[in-house]
Amino acid sequence: MTPASPRSLWSATAEEPAPPAPPLQGGAKADVAIIGGGFTGLSAALHLAERGVDALLLEAEEPGFGASGRNGGQVIPGLKYDPDELVAMFGPERGERLAEIVGGAAGFAFGLIERHSIRCAPVRKGWIQGVHAASKLDIAKRRVEQWGRRGAPVRMLDRAEVVELTGTERYCGGWFDGRGGMIQPLSYARGLARVALAAGARIHGRSPALRLVKEGASWRVQTPGGAVTADRVLIATNGYTGDLWPGLKRSLVPVNSFQVATRPLTDNLRATILPGGQPVSDTRRLLRYFRLDPEGRLLMGGRGASYGDERSSLYERLRRAARWLFPQLDGLEWEFYWSGKVALTADHMPHVHEPAPGVLAALGYNGRGVAMASRMGKLMADHLTGAPPEALGFPITRIEPLPFWSLRQPAVSALIGWYRFRDWMD
Repeated sequence: MTPASPRSLWSATAEEPAPPAPPLQGGAKADVAIIGGGFTGLSAALHLAERGVDALLLEAEEPGFGASGRNGGQVIPGLKYDPDELVAMFGPERGERLAEIVGGAAGFAFGLIERHSIRCAPVRKGWIQGVHAASKLDIAKRRVEQWGRRGAPVRMLDRAEVVELTGTERYCGGWFDGRGGMIQPLSYARGLARVALAAGARIHGRSPALRLVKEGASWRVQTPGGAVTADRVLIATNGYTGDLWPGLKRSLVPVNSFQVATRPLTDNLRATILPGGQPVSDTRRLLRYFRLDPEGRLLMGGRGASYGDERSSLYERLRRAARWLFPQLDGLEWEFYWSGKVALTADHMPHVHEPAPGVLAALGYNGRGVAMASRMGKLMADHLTGAPPEALGFPITRIEPLPFWSLRQPAVSALIGWYRFRDWMD
């Protein structure tokens, strides 16, 4: 099978082998058909199979092919919104339920890894958000206050503490969240597939869903080599969503997230870069995120507006950002570079839809998918096996195609240019 990306660090270093996932051939029946082999679909398949539900997962390539196997591996709790904002948006009961779900999502993912002995280099020393400008320090203070009030292990970091933990002098402060950490994401996706198979789920790679049609009381999902008939269907395709269900693709904006990684650092150099061992992202509108892998490579990531564009300048921008943060990297060879699609939503929230009886869709993690998609898979399994809608936390909403979606590429390019200018002004 084709690896998640031929130049990806994660493809080169995955401990978990690609699971057996033969293409679907002929007809099959299942209680639940799952479309998409990323964290959401794999977590749902595992939790359904553990309850004795016959779950069959269809993946267009192989498990972990998309963003789940290409992201930076940062396991970050929460969403873009702070907990008080969730309460203001959804009311005290649902808002606090949502805060509990998203705040516990990182712990949920690490719990899955521990319970199933998934070999994905998990490190849980916390996560740091660096503040790139003094005018943004209130962001960190607000988050520490609100999460601390809910019992989370969070604290403010002054400039000296950020320098001590990260090794860079480019941040004026920040905050620490002890719930976070990092993993090898492709290994994690493959590990979820392995344990889902062991629990009784069926997984078919190279089996893109071409059509979804109602047949009596069931749904039929057609693939190039066969079809599956199921009582219920879960669509979990995120940034790789196609035209399977009307309007779903147009409710999201897929944006590429680019990453580069060095060769393993020498011991002397490694002692000066991220000595605290935490992954870091920052408060820029076009955030930068970085971490070390177990062999001591520095990984640097960021967003780009292009769609499938592999221009070398996009990766060179990341290498320049890394040298700006850590001047001692000048002259060091960069060994890997790759990209993947992040699904953005207009309201910056994950979306849950039930466009027809028996059909669910969950997608749109806005760059927080490692923890949240793992949790969402369990929530979908709960809902598919009879949990009441309020247990989801997330509201079940109508699919709302974005206006002027066909102009998304120039619009996003212009927006990213504007954000880059504002970050520079900060």
